[in-house]
Amino acid sequence: MTRVKICGITRVEDAVAAATAGADAIGLVFYAKSPRFVSLSRAREICDALPPFVTTVGLFVDAAVSDVQTVLAAAPIDLLQFHGEESPEYCAQFGKPFMKAVRVRPDLDLIQYATLYKAAKALLLDAYVPGKAGGTGMTFDWNLIPKELAAHIVLSGGLTPENVVDAVKAVRPWAVDVSSGVEASPGVKGAAKISEFIKGAHADL
Repeated sequence: MTRVKICGITRVEDAVAAATAGADAIGLVFYAKSPRFVSLSRAREICDALPPFVTTVGLFVDAAVSDVQTVLAAAPIDLLQFHGEESPEYCAQFGKPFMKAVRVRPDLDLIQYATLYKAAKALLLDAYVPGKAGGTGMTFDWNLIPKELAAHIVLSGGLTPENVVDAVKAVRPWAVDVSSGVEASPGVKGAAKISEFIKGAHADL
């Protein structure tokens, strides 16, 4: 079964809606330049409202070590997601499992990248848009993904309720990740869109 992460959660009610619809994980953005940035107090409220067995993911972009540690001390984050130029050593130093995001482009060797970040639980594959760390709502060419990596990736980048069925069939990823594709506005999710997206991700069951 394809797992589902709903990222960029900023409201308690959206986190609960995602969990109720069957999301496996929710993402909290700790990157101040993002319209989906959450404060420590709001992150804690969201985490406290979740039922059991929903993974909480903290997203960072080239953050200071102390900033990551502050978040971990304030909120029960299960998994870290690094979206910048963080080294393998940087990612592994926090004593938490992590994912490394990759902005996919034709000249990037994903097999080599996966080897470099072999300690990562997964690679999260996103669209490459110059100057943007992610959350662009853009898709990329799924044919660039080596078949042997499919079981170790989280597919992101421009996924919506309308295209997630095709994405899962084409790539067969371990999980899919959506943010803007289920939003009414940046950071404000739509419960119906979340439910439709998750149903689409599971359409091949």
